[in-house]
Amino acid sequence: MDIYFYNTLTKKKEVFEPLHEKEVKIYSCGPTVYKDATIGNMRTNLFQDVLRRVLQYNGYTLKHAMNITDVGHLVSDGDDGEDKMLKSAREEKKTPMEIATYYTKLFFQDLADLNIQTPEIVCKATDHIQDMLAYVEKLVEKGYAYETSTAIYFDIAKLDQYPVLSKVNLEEQKAGARVDIDPEKRSPYDFALWIKAPENHLMKWDSEWGPSYPGWHIECSAMGQKYLGEQFDIHTGGIDLIPTHHENEIAQSKGNCGKIPARFWMHGEYLLIDGGKMSKSLGNVYLIKDFIQKGYDPLVYRLFSYSCHYRNKLNFTWGGMEATAKSLERLRNGYQVHLAGKDKVEDNQIESLEAKFHQAINDDLNMPLAMGIVWDVVRQEKKSPKWADLLAKFDTVLGLKIEEVNSKQQEEIPKEILDLVEQRKEARNNKDWAKSDELRDLIQSKGYHIKDTKDGVEIERS
Repeated sequence: MDIYFYNTLTKKKEVFEPLHEKEVKIYSCGPTVYKDATIGNMRTNLFQDVLRRVLQYNGYTLKHAMNITDVGHLVSDGDDGEDKMLKSAREEKKTPMEIATYYTKLFFQDLADLNIQTPEIVCKATDHIQDMLAYVEKLVEKGYAYETSTAIYFDIAKLDQYPVLSKVNLEEQKAGARVDIDPEKRSPYDFALWIKAPENHLMKWDSEWGPSYPGWHIECSAMGQKYLGEQFDIHTGGIDLIPTHHENEIAQSKGNCGKIPARFWMHGEYLLIDGGKMSKSLGNVYLIKDFIQKGYDPLVYRLFSYSCHYRNKLNFTWGGMEATAKSLERLRNGYQVHLAGKDKVEDNQIESLEAKFHQAINDDLNMPLAMGIVWDVVRQEKKSPKWADLLAKFDTVLGLKIEEVNSKQQEEIPKEILDLVEQRKEARNNKDWAKSDELRDLIQSKGYHIKDTKDGVEIERS
């Protein structure tokens, strides 16, 4: 079955075919580890995880690289301000290494809480200084970069086209729309590859230009090429990276080897909070640990993210989280009811819904549509382990831990109760209402409450 992805590079949905028949190579822009990752950041990581899982569902093996930015990302996405790592280190009275170690650990804990797979390759910027330096030196040798008194800049005038992702016409941009910090720059859109460090700068390395440190964009170009080659299949990130970081990655790669590094560029949209932006001043910057403190399973947020396509803005509300928490309970309960079922189900029914799910996820990761099919399976009138097996297969993409959590529920709800629930179901199917009521009373006398819903029977301890 063909897979279709929307390609930011071409502005259209295209059939995906990897450069290598069985292996897909992906590069994802990881965190700048100077502060906690927000639930907005995690939405991007969830989209990237679904992409991985969909490719695996289609039988591909993955070689996925993700960077950890622990140097080089200035407080502005342009070339102004201090390094984010240094700013955080100063504010928290720690060394940059302590800051990086602390927030990297928290980031990976968030990934684990959300059941997000760790990419095959995780690469830290500070471990690849020499790779970046060699990349810059090559750009200088080929005439794509020049030196000023403060930095080594990339010369965008040497390219046949810039930008290529955002398609912005630079000539039409208003004067002063982007501040030209360095008067020695040939163009305000030239960007720093390598920055000469002041004497008291904490993070710096020796180079032919003296003590210095990398710009933000160079790390992804250098590490992407090192681990995935000059050209790979997919580059992912948040939509905010398109106009600067990803444009400049492409520029660097074209200067270095004449190629756009990725064939497909995929971007996740913003997360809104109560219809507006996430902002410290508004007090609505939420973290995964906030969900845990409020008693939510973090996977509720994972399911919540499936209510909207990754290329559309998703509006977060606590009311939405509460409703989704109940949905996750129904989904897991539905799995368990099917697991205990004894009805016969034809294989063609299974195959039909499986094909619909497969088609949905292969249509540019259409998770809202896919979840509709998941609920169709949960609501099947005939309860059968075959449906439970199908839900478990779907969960390799969903990542909601249906089997694991319901194994726990299975321990909490005795087999005796599940058998009585099944007997009551048969009585209802036979319209033996007296028997149905008798069994319901018996179940309640044993400490359990059952509720008939459109998604099936819910079982709770009284």
